Amino acid sequence: MDPLEVLVRGRGPRQVRVALALPGAGPLGMARPAAMAAAVLAAETVNDDGGIRDRDMRLVPVDAGAGPAGSAAALAPLVDGGLVDAVVGFHTSDVHRELERVTAGRIPYFFTAPHEGGERRPGVVRVGPGPMRQLAEPIRQLSRAGARRWALVGSDYVWPRSVHRAVRRVIREAGGEVVGERLEPLGRSRPAEAVRRVESWRPDAVLLTMVGRDLALFNRAFAASPMLGRVLRLSGGLEETGLLEIEGDRTGTLFSAMDWYAGDPEDEVSDRYAHRWGEVRPPLASYARSCFDGLMLFAESASEGRLDPSRPWAGLHPEEAGALVRPGVLACADGVLLRPLGRS
Repeated sequence: MDPLEVLVRGRGPRQVRVALALPGAGPLGMARPAAMAAAVLAAETVNDDGGIRDRDMRLVPVDAGAGPAGSAAALAPLVDGGLVDAVVGFHTSDVHRELERVTAGRIPYFFTAPHEGGERRPGVVRVGPGPMRQLAEPIRQLSRAGARRWALVGSDYVWPRSVHRAVRRVIREAGGEVVGERLEPLGRSRPAEAVRRVESWRPDAVLLTMVGRDLALFNRAFAASPMLGRVLRLSGGLEETGLLEIEGDRTGTLFSAMDWYAGDPEDEVSDRYAHRWGEVRPPLASYARSCFDGLMLFAESASEGRLDPSRPWAGLHPEEAGALVRPGVLACADGVLLRPLGRS
């Protein structure tokens, strides 16, 4: 549904309206096409199964790529007017913090991307993993494989800063050390300069907490450096779309700690997505899939009457979220698949 039409026409009969908060621009804008396609598939799946208590789910796109203030300003009229029943989507965590202020205690808000941890306002459900759940075990595995000197490279906003604080202890306990840290302006990174600085630290491994386009630009610059093939890279934000953007990696030294769906013959959702959108579909990558899972989680929770926006977690504990959909689908599910990209 067009958000302007929603504002003009007001409430609709027998509808559950979900504000679909996805970035239309900025570093994560490259993940939007697949996320829109996955969200439509989720809504069609819910509606074909009878909807939410006999009401159809309708999606109202909101641009969450306009920075914290701009994204909150786009969402606020829909929430203030009682025109949407929930918010679902992924975006950078600085935007997430502002959208929380808009929704807190009023409607459920399902944030599906990896998050920085910490307290959340009433009504917020974090579907994705926090820093320790996502990255602690991969760091330990790479440390056991010989990575002792770590460089931390991310964007300068709340998620990378929080991740870096969390992983320093993990690296130290694994017998390693952080030899350098660099934070680049979000959406205005200087990849060549950042790569040169990292090379001067002589690391064994680099933890990357950039996302989307910024991450792709850094990896392209890294691929042109002498570090390629001998310095490990571990990313908390690399998914299939980002790997396509850098035209793959064949060194066996690039790792991702995100869920991976490419070429999974056992994944029923991927099959349905392919059938729905055909050969020209954008790849069902991790951000898009998290959006699908977030919508399905909202629909099931709402159908079971488990949503109370006045309570923290909207009545759900984050560890319980994965129990409401197929095990192993949500990013918060136990276990991290760590493998070098390009060798599988």
